Amino acid sequence: MKRREFITLLGSAAATWPLAARAQQPERMRRIGVLMAFAEDDQETKARLAAFRQALQTLGWIEGRNIHIDYRFAGGDPARVQDYVAELVNAAPDLIVGHSTPVAAALKQATSTIPIVFAAVNDPLGQGFVANLAHPGRNITGFAFIELTVVGKWLELLKEIAPSLRRVALIFNPQTAPHFPVYLRELGAAPARLAAELTAAPVRDEAEIEAAIAALAREPGGGLIAAGDVFTNAHRALIMALAERHRLPAVYSLRQTVAEGGLMSYGPDGVDVVRRSASYVDRILKGAAPAELPVQQPTKYELVINLKTAKALGLDVPPMLLGRADEVIE
Repeated sequence: MKRREFITLLGSAAATWPLAARAQQPERMRRIGVLMAFAEDDQETKARLAAFRQALQTLGWIEGRNIHIDYRFAGGDPARVQDYVAELVNAAPDLIVGHSTPVAAALKQATSTIPIVFAAVNDPLGQGFVANLAHPGRNITGFAFIELTVVGKWLELLKEIAPSLRRVALIFNPQTAPHFPVYLRELGAAPARLAAELTAAPVRDEAEIEAAIAALAREPGGGLIAAGDVFTNAHRALIMALAERHRLPAVYSLRQTVAEGGLMSYGPDGVDVVRRSASYVDRILKGAAPAELPVQQPTKYELVINLKTAKALGLDVPPMLLGRADEVIE
């Protein structure tokens, strides 16, 4: 073989060998943490996680092959949120997904370097999670749970299903719903035709839930808004039972609550919000910066009414309201 031919052959082999070698090497396993605010056995948790995993698979991320996910479930307990955030941050994953406002707040405080994608967070700008909705500017971005302009709709729906409504209480836990002043502001800005005395009902345990609802029921014309923070969601069975016992019309933000016996819900499709968050996980793992990924708002809202509960409360649901419902449970 001539010297020139040998050099050409050697150069060709050197050029192709690294590509072949790389093709045989396994993909690098990427690691992310996921902290859910609800309990692991909660049906909403199961539905959201199933949608998240399916979306990741569609984008090419397969658990056990090229991605490993560490899951934590806070079950509405603020103390667990802090513990689990510390665990996930200390593990130094490539990215952390946080569900709910208190989880996002704890993650933001715990790390300024690990990318964070939040899902189902209320008022991310007002809570200081991002500098700007279009350009978050930090290591955190994600998907908001509800547009604030929707909050007034809860009062409107209560007045429509119970025209004699005169007093409305917003029930929440200040620790898990730090955005409650914004909700109160939006409810207070409702049109005059919806005029009703609005009160805040902060609760921190079951005894306070019982006391707040009993106080609301002492006079006729009361109604309840349970806006769905992680604490009230964890105690939704008690809230629903008390609302029915005291014959109080109540509106919630999650469809699941109505499927379990609540009167009515209006809010985003939480499963869809979490499903969409997988797209940002994909983009960040492929090199995108959270600072340049805009915060996104929900795209699907749904109105659900439970006719059986309405009948138990002595309420006649207006036909026009039924016609607007996305789902009617009988």
